[in-house]
Order: sequence, then structure tokens, then C-alpha cells
Amino acid sequence: MNFPIKKFFSYYKPYLRLFLAVLACAIIVSSITLVFPLLVRYITKEILEGDLSTALRDVYWIGGLMLVLVAIQNIGNYFVDYKGHEVGGRMESDLRSELFTHMQKLSFSFYDKEKTGQLMSRLTNDLLMLSELYHHGPEDYIKYLIRFLGAFVILFFINAPLTIAVFCFLPILGIFSLYFNKVLNRTLRNNKERIADVNAQVEDSLSGVRVVKSFANEHVEIEKFNRENSRFLDSRKKTYKAEAYFYNGVETFIQLITITVIIFGSASIVNNTLDLADLITFLLYIGFMIEPIQRMTHMSTQLQEGVTGFQRFMEIMNVKPAIQSKENAITLREVWGDVEFKQVTFRYEDHLDNVFSDLSLQVRRGEYIALVGPSGAGKTTLCSLIPRFYEVTAGNVLIDGINVKDIELQSLRASIGIVQQDVYLFTGTVMDNIRYGWPAATDEEIIAAAKHANAHNFILSLPNGYHSEIGQRGVKLSGGQKQRLSIARVFLKNPPILIFDEATSALDNESESIVKQSLETLAKGRTTIVIAHRLSTIRNAGRIIVLTEDGIVEQGTHDALLARDGAYANLYSKQFELQV
Repeated sequence: MNFPIKKFFSYYKPYLRLFLAVLACAIIVSSITLVFPLLVRYITKEILEGDLSTALRDVYWIGGLMLVLVAIQNIGNYFVDYKGHEVGGRMESDLRSELFTHMQKLSFSFYDKEKTGQLMSRLTNDLLMLSELYHHGPEDYIKYLIRFLGAFVILFFINAPLTIAVFCFLPILGIFSLYFNKVLNRTLRNNKERIADVNAQVEDSLSGVRVVKSFANEHVEIEKFNRENSRFLDSRKKTYKAEAYFYNGVETFIQLITITVIIFGSASIVNNTLDLADLITFLLYIGFMIEPIQRMTHMSTQLQEGVTGFQRFMEIMNVKPAIQSKENAITLREVWGDVEFKQVTFRYEDHLDNVFSDLSLQVRRGEYIALVGPSGAGKTTLCSLIPRFYEVTAGNVLIDGINVKDIELQSLRASIGIVQQDVYLFTGTVMDNIRYGWPAATDEEIIAAAKHANAHNFILSLPNGYHSEIGQRGVKLSGGQKQRLSIARVFLKNPPILIFDEATSALDNESESIVKQSLETLAKGRTTIVIAHRLSTIRNAGRIIVLTEDGIVEQGTHDALLARDGAYANLYSKQFELQV
């Protein structure tokens, strides 16, 4: 991808004044550094070869000036180090915030393809390397460029032929550096991809640690981790090899430059075209010319780390949300709860088969319907089209007669409550997790929601009640307790449309009974769509929709569908046989 230079430098804008102050200090510090060899040359060439009776006073005066310059230099370096890193840290924080905000806007289709560990690597490792480039890059390059150019000009005035001889090495060194910079860019990018794979493997293994231990498959996870770790090591070895060639090649050029100065400088002294003081000064300034070259070769790794980090940052930032609000989208104020699917066709990707085709279904306000059918028929997918988690391939989904594509996403999803089988609870307290349904809720409203969800009594039995920590993903709670907290969360949200996605299928009979009672309380007066696995739980549904690979094949009440002795009766009898 092309490197977006304008976008890269735009992140300096909020901190431009402070950053320019840091650069100004860096320029002053570098300029002061160039003065010291001139003062040494003045002492050795002018003072010590002149009137020695006044030499001591002049040496002390020059020494005092050096101390003043050292003080200024150290104060400047302190400001550059402290405020420069602060600017880099602030920019890193801005980039991370912008990237995370953008990730929150991306659709399910993006997360269906990406690994969490890979995304975390872009949020952490990549941006850390990028902040180092933002801080050190311009500052170091300007600082060392001033030293290099300053030293070159001074050397040219001391001895032009010798300076030109030294300069002849630089174009070759430049071509050499450009080549290895490209090699390093490629290897460092591979490194970032490999460490992201390691992160993804760690995240996957640790998230499923209970499954790992239940199958005694720790050795399998260790093998998978070691495989990714070895790939990362192989990638790093290629980087080390390129760095070794690069750094040692540059060192060779530097040594050749030093040898050239010593030989030609000594020859110039023999030929009386250069004196010893000038040769000493020349060697000091050659150090100033060589140091930037040495530093810049090492900085090239930092440059490539930062550049590849920014490229990976932009790869995510350039991903457009597959689903977003239109301009002038309608904000729902009062939702009645009529839901209609009009000749809806859907497939996940263009190269895949349709999940369903030309499907039509109407759910009236306040109706309680159930979706049943074999696994893979598209029950969850169909319900996911209502809040626009996925976009229909063809046809329309309507709420109160309005196409969901014309509704502002925030208000659309605020009108829909979803209770899933796989409950996700966040690290924090019970109250934090219930409040997620409505962040502005008071403690009293949260407690009321918990009571409606039959969760209040078990919450009070916890060590710290509503302020009890529940662990990552609620590991300290049972399945029924987690499900009731998720129901309390939806009670607090108070949406007019509800979707229950097999919300009780993973629970034992006692927990199922309590959760079912909570769900029925929640469903009163709301449009409710239940995706059911256990058919015994939806006998009282106003209408049961049977969805198969052929679309909707039957609909009616429990008794009517059994009497028809069709697809529903077949599903019911099979499940009854299994239970028996």
C-alpha cells in the first residue's frame, strides 16, 4: 500500500507548538555540540601557540564558556527527552483511541474473519513502535542532520580536498542503506504478522482454558503455541541476518572513512598543507559526521518498525463499516413493534450459497412467535437482520413499516433487546453488568430490573451483593445466574422488540424454569421472537414458524402444527424420542 504521508503527519497537529519547541531545543543542542571542537581548535592553535603569559586566563575563559554551553545543552536535552516522549505518548494515545473507536463501528462480517489476538497486536505493539517513530523520528533526523551538515561545512573550510575524499564514500553508503531499508521493511512487517499470530494463539488458548483442561489437551495447546512461536523466531532470524549485514556494512564504510582521513591527513601534514591542530579538529568533526551515519543506520530499524506499524494501523482504518447509518436517517421515537420481512434473500458472502431466498414473514405488534427448525436453517441469521448485524442481500426488513436501512443504527438497536444462549458478561461487578443495558440508570432502577429478572435474591447472597466482582466473562456465576443477569440487563434497556436466541437451551431444568419465568415476564406487552431448541418451551407461543433450508414451511399454534403431522410434528416427535 502507498504510505499516506499527509495522514501520518496530521497526528502532530494537536501538539504542533510543543513539538516545534522540542525540535527547536534539539537544533540548539546539536548546534552547541558543533561548537566544542572549534573551541578545542582555538585553544590548541591560537592560545597555546600564542603568548603563553596570558594563555592560562584565556583557557579558563574558554573553560567557563564550555561549562555554560554544557549547562544549556543538558537543560535542552532534558526538555527534548521529557516533552518529546510526552508528545509521542499523547499521539500514541490518540491513535489507539481512534483505532479502537473505529473497531467499535465495524460490522459482524469484519469480526467473522479477524482474530482477536491479531487486532490486539495492532492496538498495542504496532502503536507502541509507531509512537517511538513519532517522537524520535523528526527530532533525531533533524538533530543528526544538523551535526552532519555542520561538520561537513566546517571540515570543508579546514581542508576541502580531504573533505571531498570523505564525501565520495557517502553516495555508495546511501545506496547500500536504501537497499537494506527495503529488506528490513519486509522482514519487520513479517515479524508483526507473526507476533500477532502468537497473540491470537495465546488469546484463543487462554479464553478456552476450561475446555483445554476438561479434555486434558494442554499438550495440544502447547504444540500450537510452539508452532506459532517458532514461526515468529524464524521471522526474527531473517531480521537479525538483514540487520547484521546492514550494520556491519555501514561500520565497514565508517572504518574506511576513518582510515582515509588518517592516511591523507598525515600525508597533508608531511606536505605542510595541514597542521596537527587542524588534523585533530578534523578527526573530532569526522566523529560528528560518522555518529549521525551510525545513529541513522540504527534509526532505520526504528523507522521501518514505525512505518510498518502505521501501515497496519491504516489497513484497519481504511476498512469501511459494512453497515452504517444513511445520511438523514430516521431516528425512532416511539416504536410499536411491527416487524416484517419482505421477500428477503441473504448470503454471508457473494461466493457462498443463500441462507434463505425470497422469505416473507410478518410479526404483529405485541405478538409472541417462535422460530424452530433444524440447525443451519438460518434462524439466528434471520433475527440478526432485524438490528442490521448483517445486511440483506435482497428484499427488505421493516419495523413499523420503515425499512431498517433508513433508520439510524443507534436508535434501531436501542429498540431491540437480545437475550442469547451464550451470555457475555464483562469483567466488573454485578451492578456494572446490569447497568450496561442503560448506562444512565440509577442503582434503584438496576435493583428493580434484577427483581423482574428473578436475580435479586441470588445477587444478595453473593459476598458483596450488587458490588460483587464476577470475574472475566462471569466465571464465578452459574449458567442460570449469568442468564438472569443478561435478562436484567434487557429489562433495564426496556426495548419494545425482543429476540430470545435459544436462551434456555444450555440450562438445567431448575435454572430453565426460573429463567423461563423471567423471560415470560420480560415478554409481556412486547413483540417477541423466540429461537427455540427445546420445543417444549414454546408450546404457549402465539405462532410457531418452522424454518428449514427451503424457507418457511409451516406456521401455526403448537396444537395446530401437531395435528397437521408435518415438519413440526416430525421435529417434536424426534425430540420427544430423544428425551425418552
